[in-house]
Amino acid sequence: MAKPMTKTQLVAALAEEMGSDKKTASGALDGIIDIITREVSGGGAVTLPGVGKIYCRERPARTVRNPATGEQIHKDADKVVKMTIAKALKDSVNG
Repeated sequence: MAKPMTKTQLVAALAEEMGSDKKTASGALDGIIDIITREVSGGGAVTLPGVGKIYCRERPARTVRNPATGEQIHKDADKVVKMTIAKALKDSVNG
């Protein structure tokens, strides 16, 4: 498995794709990240066409077990961020 692309590498690739400088590309990427964070933390969802949908899901309160001790622990309800991958991306990876 290849190493994941770093933010610096992503900014450089985005700048090249946009035909602009790295500062502009970095600002665009930061803006997109801020928008996604604000929308998902507020309970909404964001669809990135061709990539997937990022959303927040609530998990109910439940009883979990500590695997080291076997002790049963009550875990409060919480929220978790999920991402559904778009079919177009899955198809491009698989063939």
